Amino acid sequence: MSNFEEKMAKYLKLTDEKIIKFNNYSNDNRPQMKLIDAMNYSLKGGKRVRPMLVYAFCEALGGNIENAVAPACAVEMIHTSAFIHDDLPALDNDDVRRGKDSAHKKFGEPLAILSGDALSVLPFEVIADAPELTADQKVLIISVLANSVGRDGMIGGQVIDIESRTRDDITEEEIMNMYRCKKGQLIAVSCVIGAICADGSNDNLRAAAEFGLRVGLAYQIIDDILDAKEGKNQDNASVVALYGVDKAREMADKQTAEALEWIDNIDDNGFLKELTEYLLDRTK
Repeated sequence: MSNFEEKMAKYLKLTDEKIIKFNNYSNDNRPQMKLIDAMNYSLKGGKRVRPMLVYAFCEALGGNIENAVAPACAVEMIHTSAFIHDDLPALDNDDVRRGKDSAHKKFGEPLAILSGDALSVLPFEVIADAPELTADQKVLIISVLANSVGRDGMIGGQVIDIESRTRDDITEEEIMNMYRCKKGQLIAVSCVIGAICADGSNDNLRAAAEFGLRVGLAYQIIDDILDAKEGKNQDNASVVALYGVDKAREMADKQTAEALEWIDNIDDNGFLKELTEYLLDRTK
């Protein structure tokens, strides 16, 4: 196993071990056991890309990885809440997620909706209660995370996505803005949060944001290419639908190259570079 694979495995294990501990049973919440089960069902599995970026930036900037655990798990909870809602019949109507029944197929729509709601607010409690973080770090992390989720982030991006499906005149600029909101913002914020956990400078935070935004754009383009090859989401607006697979791949390559330029001044950037290339070349 290479050093890159070892570090990926370490970050994956750390997230998997810690994330459920933030949503455990207690005597006080016993009446909500079904809700907790539904939340934890959706939290299990996945590539954990966003937590990896939190850990990677924290360590690359000389921070203690223990300081990044609560924020990394919080980001993954936010991501999970989003896809629970996206999978609902009213939106994307997907029956499978992470190789198993999606939440609404497993638990029914009411509990799926409520589990997604719960996972959209629990992260802020987790961050606020993290003893490893200073008050200033908590406030900044909560602020940037909330912004990446709401009107100017994932939720706004999903609205743009839905509205674009009835249009045949959508432009590249509009599609890239949708990508930026729907996928790029949370990935960028994951990088920024890692830098905050390491007490990074303003320049570090800027580099993390610019890097993460471009990685997020490339990630979404590759998602669309993979979907096109599988015949999925044919009605969705995408650069693949606009230009075809080859041009879309060129755009993903360009975003990735620009992302890597933003971390040139980070000395310990080896894992981040390998992870960026790994995400670009993935096949699923």
